[in-house]
Amino acid sequence: MTTLSALIVGHGRMGRLIEKLAPSYGIEITGIVTSRTGRADLALSRFHRLDIIFEFTNASAFIGNLEALCGLGAPLVVGTTGWSERETAVRAAVQRADIAAVFAPNFSVGANVLEAVAASTAMLIAQDEDYGAFVHEAHHAAKTDAPSGTAKALVAALERAGYRRPLDVSATRAGHIPGIHTVGFDGPSETITLTHSVRDRATFARGALHAARWVQGKQGWFTMRDVLGITEGAPLVPGPCHGR
Repeated sequence: MTTLSALIVGHGRMGRLIEKLAPSYGIEITGIVTSRTGRADLALSRFHRLDIIFEFTNASAFIGNLEALCGLGAPLVVGTTGWSERETAVRAAVQRADIAAVFAPNFSVGANVLEAVAASTAMLIAQDEDYGAFVHEAHHAAKTDAPSGTAKALVAALERAGYRRPLDVSATRAGHIPGIHTVGFDGPSETITLTHSVRDRATFARGALHAARWVQGKQGWFTMRDVLGITEGAPLVPGPCHGR
């Protein structure tokens, strides 16, 4: 396995987990940018021969650093959320730089499988008006955005699948919950409930590291569905899902 040279932008929970687990994926962390070092440290002269950049900060920092990040010429793995209204501009910056980017509000395999299964379920019952649908998510008390980016992605997936009726979306913020997402379809006499629960935040870091290796040699805009080979549709069409 060829060793990849990586830069971590944002050294919070995800950044630290990526740093810890990177060696087992053949990735060497050669630079870390934190809120204390700031945008100036993204100068092209500071980092050389990067193979991947992990970006896990906040929306304002990501947008503010975007051009400098793209200028480094390495693929991006982006887990920062809250900038969806700027997606067109972000995609354009990636295209101008002729690089690749993998964006995901949730890098865990299970969360992305949940999204695909929920979309397929929605497609199968979209025309049955007896069924109502809901999305509920729970995270730790320190998580500020509610609903989460993952919950919003689940809603978008159901709508793309053809579910046009109102969706009830709710969120819980309490304690130290790493992440629980539930999609439910409730009919007159039965309920379909799909739930993904995270026991260890390391699953997010492992997904991001897997994405970092997958995106090598590619150009363009990708999601974890691309990384995992998930094709949307009903019934589910499996794609190649390779481990590290």
